Amino acid sequence: MDRFIVHHRDRILGTLACFDRVIFKGHLPISHPTGLETFFTSWLGLKLKEFKEVALHLAGRLKEHAQAVAQQAGRPYQYLNRPVRKEDLARQIAERDGVQRGLICVFGAVEPVQAFRLAYGEGRPRLASDWRKCLVHYFYLLDPEFGFMHVRRPTWFPFTMQVYVNGHDWLARRMNRLRLIFQRLDNAFLSIARPERADHLAREFARLDWPEVLGRFAHRFNPLLRDLLNPMTYYWVTDQAEYATDVMFRSRADLQSLYPGLLRHATLAYRAEDVMRFLGRKLHAHFQGEIVSDLKHRVEGARIKHRVKRNWIKMYDKHGRILRVETVINQTREFKVRRVTRFRGRVRARWTPMPKGVAFLDRTERICRAANRRYLDGLANIQDPGAARRALDRMAAPAYPRRRRGFNPADPDDARLFAAVLRGEHVIAGFRNRQVREALFGPTDDRLTARRQAACVTRLFNRLHAHGYVAKIPHTHRWRVTDLGRAAMSAVLDVRDHAFPAAFAKAAA
Repeated sequence: MDRFIVHHRDRILGTLACFDRVIFKGHLPISHPTGLETFFTSWLGLKLKEFKEVALHLAGRLKEHAQAVAQQAGRPYQYLNRPVRKEDLARQIAERDGVQRGLICVFGAVEPVQAFRLAYGEGRPRLASDWRKCLVHYFYLLDPEFGFMHVRRPTWFPFTMQVYVNGHDWLARRMNRLRLIFQRLDNAFLSIARPERADHLAREFARLDWPEVLGRFAHRFNPLLRDLLNPMTYYWVTDQAEYATDVMFRSRADLQSLYPGLLRHATLAYRAEDVMRFLGRKLHAHFQGEIVSDLKHRVEGARIKHRVKRNWIKMYDKHGRILRVETVINQTREFKVRRVTRFRGRVRARWTPMPKGVAFLDRTERICRAANRRYLDGLANIQDPGAARRALDRMAAPAYPRRRRGFNPADPDDARLFAAVLRGEHVIAGFRNRQVREALFGPTDDRLTARRQAACVTRLFNRLHAHGYVAKIPHTHRWRVTDLGRAAMSAVLDVRDHAFPAAFAKAAA
């Protein structure tokens, strides 16, 4: 990433690496059939045939609790009987009612969840895992620490909870408390007064006491933890983690001129081996899975996503001002973590597949940060075609203050003029009207023709001078080619003689 920043430092305000969307899930000890059967028979002293009756009773209790939470906070409880974007609806309610803090609303919806059912067969009934539909509650909040977030709680066993937080919301509140100046639009920072300080603060997100933080939300929205399930606690895992590295550009034009080249290179040049290397892995003969690169054009812009099984890394432009590279991890066991384990009576450190527990969120951050850095390093040598396009547009446009018409790169007369003034013999001492006239029209003994040709060349010199391609050498009748002129005119000749013929032959084949 340092190479990318150095290469484009004139147009970049700063960078920020931060968690974006993070989804935590909490599992109780009754999340598997054996544990739930033990809970029913030994803990509650009930028979398994009473499972459905008890589950329905608890579902009703949880529904009453959700309605009571909404009523006590003076917020709406809404049952959704059709698919909607709950997050957008919650934001609309918060904006409509001017909610600044606390509960926004509670949604209820019937959704499929991983739950249990009573299975009959030989012998006594037993509990089996199954997908089933049940009432699920979404508690949307504006938390003082985490900002806009939600807690999802089903009303059926085993009551697995889900907590969604956004790292950018959390960081914005941290910077507000520290009085750091920043400009934010939606879910991105367009500029930050001290980006190095903000990047350092963002690293604290992974080091929070997540079991304690998430436990508070669980006790708030699952009343069964206070009596029936007491003293059970949730085991929290990171179900999905999005980690974004944002490169903040000074203007929209700076990124728009560069982004198509970056997108083209990422689409055409990155192979499966490169994608694996970005994620810190190697492609080997025993790899089982798919590696897919997917380019999609949306209303907001274009994005490229490279997917390895259920993990991926993607790049897109955010609000036209931010280049965002984002690594998303759903399967943590595809990565390794160094753990101290006991093996055959000996304690030693070993590299093992990384579990999903929140204790390894810091390791997840390091993996994602390194992946984003490698991805940007691979784009460091991509040149910005915007300067060349602007030079070409300037060449074809009239020049002022005295209107001088532009040059046509496809016109053979203009190409001969460029070749005449770029001849190597003119590099040291420059060129005169007569030298260019003879290169364009050839020698002549007719004085009237020579005068007309000289006047024509003078007008050509004035056009070149108006466009900044040549400059007069003081106190002489000689001219020299400027740096802009040498770059622009040489590029036109190279396209005519080499690039266009090769592209034409390829397209015609």
